[in-house]
This record gives sequence, C-alpha cells and structure tokens, in this order.
Amino acid sequence: MRKINIKSIMKYNEPMSEHTTFRVGGNADIFLRPQNVPELVEAVLWAKEQNLPVFLLGEGANILVSERGIRGMVIDTGAFRDCTFEDTLCIAGAGVRISDVSFEAMEKALAGMEFLYSMPGSVGGSVWMNARCYGKSVSDILEYVDFLDENLNTSRYYTQKGDFGYKKSPFQRTSYIILKAGFRLSAGESGEIRSRMERYRMDRIKKGQFLYPCAGSVFKNNRSFGKPTGEIIDSLGFKGYTLGGARVSPYHANFIVNTGSATAGEVLSLIELIERKVKRQFGFELEREIILVGDWEEENENSISKRDIE
Repeated sequence: MRKINIKSIMKYNEPMSEHTTFRVGGNADIFLRPQNVPELVEAVLWAKEQNLPVFLLGEGANILVSERGIRGMVIDTGAFRDCTFEDTLCIAGAGVRISDVSFEAMEKALAGMEFLYSMPGSVGGSVWMNARCYGKSVSDILEYVDFLDENLNTSRYYTQKGDFGYKKSPFQRTSYIILKAGFRLSAGESGEIRSRMERYRMDRIKKGQFLYPCAGSVFKNNRSFGKPTGEIIDSLGFKGYTLGGARVSPYHANFIVNTGSATAGEVLSLIELIERKVKRQFGFELEREIILVGDWEEENENSISKRDIE
C-alpha cells in the first residue's frame, strides 16, 4: 500500500457526532482535514487507489450520520476558510461558515447575504444544496464556483439560473468537489444590513433553532401542498412529540432536535413516522431536506419499531 503523501494528520475511528449539527452518529473509518488543494487531491487519489469511498464534509448540517458510522474516508473541508473581497464580489472558501461570510460582507457594507446570517452550514454545503431561507436562495447571489472535476482538475463554473431550482444545484448531479465560490453583492449601508441580519437571527431564536442540536428543516416545502411543511406537521399534533432522545421542536414542527441522548436511529424513526402520518392524513409525499449518510443497512437495531410508536 502506497503511503499517503500529506502533512495533515489522518485520524481513524473519528466520532462523527463531534462533526455534525445533530451531534449524533458513529465513527468514520478515516477522517482527514487537508490544508490545501494539493493535499485534497492527494487524499482523493489515495482513497481511490485503496478503493475507499469518499464523503466530503462541510459544517455537518443537513446530514444524519448512521450510528454504524461512515465507511471509507471523510474529508473535512474546514481548512478552506479564505474570504476576500474585490469591489462587490465576495470570494469565500468552501469550508467557511456561510454565516461568517454574511457578517464579513456586512462589515464591508455589502448587501445580499443577510438571509444567510446565523444559518448553519458551510459555503460549500450551501452552494451544493442551493440553501434557501426567507424567500431567497444562494443561487440568487452566486456568480461562480471553483471546483475539482472528476479528473481532479481545477475548473470554474459560471452560474446559469436554469441549472438551479428549489434547494437544487447542478453539483448534486456530479462528483465535483467545491473549492470556493464567488458571490456578487451590492453596496449598502452597514447599519441597515445589520438590522436585517438581526431580524433573521431573532426569527431563528423564536423558532428554537439554537436550543438543542439539530439540522434545521427536516423536510422541504412544496407549494402544491398549499402551506409550509411545518404547518402541515403541526396540524397533526407533532410539536413536542418525543421518541427516545429525539423530539419534534415545540417551537417549529419542521425541526427535529437532539435533547441530549438521541441516536441517529431515533431521529430517523421520528422522520419516518412523520412521513407516514402526513401521507395517511393528506396524501402528501414529504421530500427530505436532510441526507442520510453512512452505513444504514442495519440501523434498525438502534431504531424504534413501528409497532412501538403507532
């Protein structure tokens, strides 16, 4: 076996509960945070040589990791944290917290990223997901993305609006690795920008988003349903409903929180229960925003059976 040629420390059996906003999940076989693009390329090449699957990790939002962990290598992009400005263009590395970029833009009196303030997630994850809140999407301000293609060559994608949809991006259909993104903002007044950011932060506080570990919205909205998904779930009396250590937030029914002892299996069981009851009552097929990551094949041993909860 060829030795991997990097300076960064490779960790084995790394607890993923320490790297996700849900604070649940088992161990990653191999965990690595490359410090630069050459190390990232070397890590991916080495993993391919060993026939190891690779999972790219940002801030660990919008994912639910199995208690059985993740096979192969997890590559944490957290070291890609550069953030610079060229006039009204903000250039941010994939590993920067998107909320931090929003704050830096405010300090530069640049408007356009306020809706992302206090939202969990990295720049790379937000671009990949085309994160959306308060009626705006990342694609509304995204000018370009630098990425590694399937051959690990650096390339640049310029935003085409037709490539994006509601929480959809063209990167979801590829194995490309996002390195950085350019956001086109507009000149504004710092005080006004800060005021809007604070309104969004207070709204998140009102929804209880910061009280317990969670991943934000569990399900996407669907206009054809006639109302937000949270309202649909709330109409079934789910607010405060608890399975083990997993609970539907009493403040926002589209949030599931970890009260301190939840397992990934309990969170998934609660997700599936909500899906079944919404389908039974309204005929709606909810679409998950949260992505299952890791080895879920035998997760049933850590989850709660349907007979126990219905």
